[in-house]
Amino acid sequence: MTIDTASRHSSLPIRVVLAEDQVLVRDSLKVLIDTTPGLAIVGEAGTGAEAVLLVRRRRPDVVLMDVRMPDMDGIEATREICASPDSAGVRVLILTTFDLDEYVYASLRAGASGFLLKSATATELLAAIQIVASGEALLAPSVTRRLITEFLRGPRPSPVVRDLNEVTQREREVLTLIGKGMSNSEIAEHLHLTVGTVKTHIGRLLAKLHARDRTQLVIAAYEGGLVTIPDGRR
Repeated sequence: MTIDTASRHSSLPIRVVLAEDQVLVRDSLKVLIDTTPGLAIVGEAGTGAEAVLLVRRRRPDVVLMDVRMPDMDGIEATREICASPDSAGVRVLILTTFDLDEYVYASLRAGASGFLLKSATATELLAAIQIVASGEALLAPSVTRRLITEFLRGPRPSPVVRDLNEVTQREREVLTLIGKGMSNSEIAEHLHLTVGTVKTHIGRLLAKLHARDRTQLVIAAYEGGLVTIPDGRR
């Protein structure tokens, strides 16, 4: 399930679509990304609707998606991109101004692989693109847990139903620990497994639950009732 980043760098560049309505910001990001070895801008969009059409046409590896855009916001654009068979495998990295707001939570539910603050440094931005392109979620497990916990304390939209019937008991244990914010090494130690075995279980969970990355597994753990927050709400 995971793409080897080194292999990508030694062969084809990571193809990026940039969706940002502010021309000055978009031009700056384009220069930064296009002048970085191993990365290449393959399209630019100034609205969410343009981004959806462009992604279907160019099939990039990563979309760097602003939230606030005209015609269609970045969250709805992300939802359409992640749900469409025409853009299967395309990963979305959300750009946001705030680290804990409704945009972040909605973005994760829409299928985004992570988010990045607009105050991030150039180094952080480039690293984020590479992380998302490699098949990983941008958020560290502890940060993911904090975000999802805060989200679940607020008003809840209709949950995304994920069928856990095909998940084995051991996979449920791994999924529960992912939902609690544990890293692979922590899960391995807790369950007396090797890290490689944990990764195998995670790969199977991703496939069985049709999850794009670890962030969505955290959501699945909460929505499946495997993890609850202190006040007992799921």
